[in-house]
Amino acid sequence: MKKKTLVVFAAMFGLVAVFSVLAQSQSPATPQSAGAPQESQSYQPSSIDNQGIRGYRLGPGDLLDVRVFGQPDLNSTVEIDEEGNISSLPFIEEPIAARCRNEKEVQKSITDAYAKYLVKPHVSVRILERRSRPPATVFGAVRTPARVPMMRRVRLHELLAAAGGVTASASGTIQVVHTQPELCPEPGEVMQLVSATTSDVGRLDVFQIRSLKTGTGNGDPFIRPGDIVIVTEGDPVFVTGAVLAPRELIMKDQMTLARAIAMAGGAQRLAKTSEVHVYRQKEGKLGSEDLKFNYEAIKKGQQQDVLLEPYDIIDVRQVGALAPKSVADMLLGMGRSTLGILPMRLPIP
Repeated sequence: MKKKTLVVFAAMFGLVAVFSVLAQSQSPATPQSAGAPQESQSYQPSSIDNQGIRGYRLGPGDLLDVRVFGQPDLNSTVEIDEEGNISSLPFIEEPIAARCRNEKEVQKSITDAYAKYLVKPHVSVRILERRSRPPATVFGAVRTPARVPMMRRVRLHELLAAAGGVTASASGTIQVVHTQPELCPEPGEVMQLVSATTSDVGRLDVFQIRSLKTGTGNGDPFIRPGDIVIVTEGDPVFVTGAVLAPRELIMKDQMTLARAIAMAGGAQRLAKTSEVHVYRQKEGKLGSEDLKFNYEAIKKGQQQDVLLEPYDIIDVRQVGALAPKSVADMLLGMGRSTLGILPMRLPIP
């Protein structure tokens, strides 16, 4: 009699933990948009170290200080125009090309231009403001959404580090949206852009966090100025019933039934592993489909593991003590009364 009472008490304790997890997931979320970060997020300016900034290549909007030694009337502050040229130097009629060149190269061109009027002119060129490259924006499942100045070529891992790294709610994928063409592509990138029939502005590229961590493939690309980087948040699944730690899990890298149960601590000794129920959301309604799987056969490799879908509820029932159907009825009844329709946390399609 005492043993039966303890089993009943343990089952009810597990249900209380499940309902607590489900209730905490009730807060609504706003769907993300590739072009407009969520208003509820605070975006702080972040910085990338200036190592390598000496290789900065000029672009439209950059402001330069041009000085000619011994000729104060020729000193001027000039802005690179939309065509990437310097067109406002005193006595210089022909525009000086500046786009994708550094200040030393521009300095030589200006010196050659003034050599037509002066004997061995000494010219200095200094960058006053770097305004040709808009910041990149990173948001989503990161600790500190940020706008990151792009004073040099920056890789994806550096951008994520500037945003404090990814959070536990990250789904495992990172989306990068290009809002501007590459200003000064490298030689290999030039060939790629020339061969493209259409502009890649607006294109969405997807990268895997796993590849970024392992350094395999092209998982750590250079991020362009103006790029929007979204670390997508994962959808939840819920593991309930006769497992050691009933909990909500975030779907990552095609989560399977066996993996989800293992992450919940595994099945209890009295669990009915030959028939595990998966309640699947359909048309926004909780538990519309009741799917049954043989978890024991999956563990032994006799059956293929099952891919889960967002908002699945995995119900591992017990043998005896409580009727399996009554446990499921309590779960779904209380879930519906608490949640109604599960909140939809949708990543960018």
